[in-house]
Amino acid sequence: MLDNLRDQASSSAYFQEEEGDAPSYEAQPVTASPARRSIDEITGMGASQRFILAAIFLMFVCLLGSVLLVITGRVVLPFL
Repeated sequence: MLDNLRDQASSSAYFQEEEGDAPSYEAQPVTASPARRSIDEITGMGASQRFILAAIFLMFVCLLGSVLLVITGRVVLPFL
């Protein structure tokens, strides 16, 4: 059933194109994409500096979440 699928798909019976109607993609110039910069070049920080910054941000979010839980009364501290 699937033996001649590739041959059938590439046959000209499915793709009836006229020479003048279809745009020519070969005539368009190929432009090079701009070079991508690495994260080191964007931030100006090394890997260890980014790790320390991420760890400080994680601690800040955990502390802020804990404070909000205590303020809203969802968690009660035993010594208060």
